[in-house]
Amino acid sequence: MLDKRQARTAFERAAHTYDQCAVLQREIANRMLERLELITYEPRQIVDVGCGTGYCTRALQRRYKRARILGVDIAQPMLSAARTKTHWFSRQRFVCADAERLPLVDGTADMIVSNLALQWCDPDAVLAEFARVLRPGGVLMFTSFGPDTLRELRAAWQAVDQFPHVHTFVDLHDLGDALVRAGFVEPVMDAEFFRLTYPDVVSVLRELKALGEHNVNRRRHRGLTGKALFARFKSAYEGVASNNLIPATYEAIYGHAWAPSQRARERGDGAVIVPLTRSQRKRR
Repeated sequence: MLDKRQARTAFERAAHTYDQCAVLQREIANRMLERLELITYEPRQIVDVGCGTGYCTRALQRRYKRARILGVDIAQPMLSAARTKTHWFSRQRFVCADAERLPLVDGTADMIVSNLALQWCDPDAVLAEFARVLRPGGVLMFTSFGPDTLRELRAAWQAVDQFPHVHTFVDLHDLGDALVRAGFVEPVMDAEFFRLTYPDVVSVLRELKALGEHNVNRRRHRGLTGKALFARFKSAYEGVASNNLIPATYEAIYGHAWAPSQRARERGDGAVIVPLTRSQRKRR
């Protein structure tokens, strides 16, 4: 049900305002990257999928100084912004592509990192693509928004009409199942909630627009929202205000898993899984 063209257009338009508003996105990225401390692994080739303006790409380069890092994003203006933040001697490279159709040969990457991009994709398609691109024993680390994200905004619109005004986010358990279907092993999933507050409803909407986080459901209402309809929505949203502040809840899902070993891949039936031992991972 995703309108990929609309999603690309929204992020292209948001490239010049994204960094000013992406406080939560950077916080979630930092929390995801902190989890790499628990993994004894030295990747040589890293792919940052949905890299946006390159925040994670630069953080990964600081951590893995010898690694080559490829940033991938569907919006070319985002990549242009990322390039302006790199030095001429940087080991970072960027390519404009859809996460569901990565222009990479099989077994290219030791590590794939993706911060808040999966919610704009078909999870089965994108995770199957990640499994294809990862080398045997490679690691996937990702975040996504869960279904409780923007629940106040969704409820306010539901009080007005039956059109989907807020993007549909995939549940943690469904993402875990999709990892298994894609062939990943040792998946670990968890989630946490963030509650942002704003002075008014319009501030919420302006920030979402500045981030490029539009409703890209194909069943969305295509016409203009009239003044009366918007006033009803605004009144419904203001009804959940606390201390004169408008809340916006975000559910952040964190996941990581390992690509199966070569032996498990060759069987292809899922009956035997032979992941690398930690000592083997350390030697890579």
